[in-house]
Amino acid sequence: MSHPKHTVEKIGGTSMSRVHELRDTLFIGDRKGAEIYGRIFVVSAFSGITNLLLEHKKTGESGVYARFANADNDHGWLEALDTVATAMVAAHEKVLEHPADLAQAASFVKDRIDGSRNCLIDLGRLCSYGHFRLSDHMLAMREMLSGLGEAHSAFVTTLMLNRSGVDARFVDLSGWRDEGHPDLDQRLTEGLTGIDLTTEMPIVTGYAQCTEGLMKEFDRGYSEVTFSRLAALTGASEAIIHKEFHLSSADPNLVGQDAVRKLGHTNYDVADQLSNMGMEAIHPKAAKVLRQNEIPLRVTNAFEPNDPGTLIDDKPAQTPRVEIVTGLDIIALELFEQDMVGVKGYDAAILEVLTRHEVRIISKVSNANTITHYVDSSLKVMRRVEKDLNKIYPAAKVSARPLAMASVIGRDLHGLSALSRGLNAIAASGREALGATQGPRNVDVLFILERDDLKPVITALHGEFVSATQPSIQSAA
Repeated sequence: MSHPKHTVEKIGGTSMSRVHELRDTLFIGDRKGAEIYGRIFVVSAFSGITNLLLEHKKTGESGVYARFANADNDHGWLEALDTVATAMVAAHEKVLEHPADLAQAASFVKDRIDGSRNCLIDLGRLCSYGHFRLSDHMLAMREMLSGLGEAHSAFVTTLMLNRSGVDARFVDLSGWRDEGHPDLDQRLTEGLTGIDLTTEMPIVTGYAQCTEGLMKEFDRGYSEVTFSRLAALTGASEAIIHKEFHLSSADPNLVGQDAVRKLGHTNYDVADQLSNMGMEAIHPKAAKVLRQNEIPLRVTNAFEPNDPGTLIDDKPAQTPRVEIVTGLDIIALELFEQDMVGVKGYDAAILEVLTRHEVRIISKVSNANTITHYVDSSLKVMRRVEKDLNKIYPAAKVSARPLAMASVIGRDLHGLSALSRGLNAIAASGREALGATQGPRNVDVLFILERDDLKPVITALHGEFVSATQPSIQSAA
């Protein structure tokens, strides 16, 4: 599937809730006639909708899926589904103005919500028989529910653009009432069949139903997988992610808006390190697709349409420098065994246990008789990991300790003495690094800290490494 020179662009959920503001800037702006087209937009659900459909991404508060799965009571999930319907209507009432559009959007919500309700009721009845287990259908149900949000936002955006004179086309990849079972590439190809990118603007759902099951591997990161694969399949000249902020040298809430610098240009190595630190510019699997197909990624601030944002490609840095300082809370899992020295197999056993409990590993250090994994998990999960490891190695001392990790990242850190300068900056701030590591590839340095020290250390490291001569985001805008 190939098309004339075009871009594939993704809009995140927070930005989607202000999509009406983007109508006259991002979608249309100063463009006239054919200049409006040549762009495929992949959209997320309106902000908060997926949380209501599944569960809250940060707090874990139960949505429709979680309530149905946990069977809190017979009516809990029904009430949650009604809450979703109300929230969807409230979201599109902020975006649409014309009564006919509002009526179509309300009808769309009713059809999808009613269909989902009937499906879940039927599933509950089916699984009341001993031959059918609810657990066998939970992933399919999660997929179905997640697709509701993107279908709604894409449909509403299409209505809004059509009303403004743009020939936008709703491309529903959610598989709603579809009897076919295509793989992802087939689903994407079928979705764009018959669309002329020179005269039409596809508004594509971020969720795509396919035999691979996007949520099985990517869960809430599925929209970026759809986005990247669509860019690869269509031979896009550039893939663009529109966020509500610039990709900058640190969190402006920590170091100050005047202090942060827009990255402007970086590469996929840095993007991967950011993902490892839980600060995704793009899902690492989606980045891999773009990288392998030699498609550059641009990350922009959706509400500053004249700013080119940050370009991510495979090019090396022209000069060594630290580009970003970030950090996250971690847990240090330490296994000490006096008899470990010279004996193989300890690390393999630890990795097996961590994999089984779905614990994400950030980094690892070891010496003669100690292996420490720095992981992104909860203490509750780590207690189970400790228990399993104690069974395997009863003579070992296993502990899990809450800590934090700060990192300075750049395409090329050669010659910067980043490790020693970072330690000195931390000491000068009155804090202490419990550990630090730097690999020979020189793209990042990690500092292990007490959790209370993370924020002031990020500020100290940013002050040390980010050049005052670089234009700030405010002055560059």
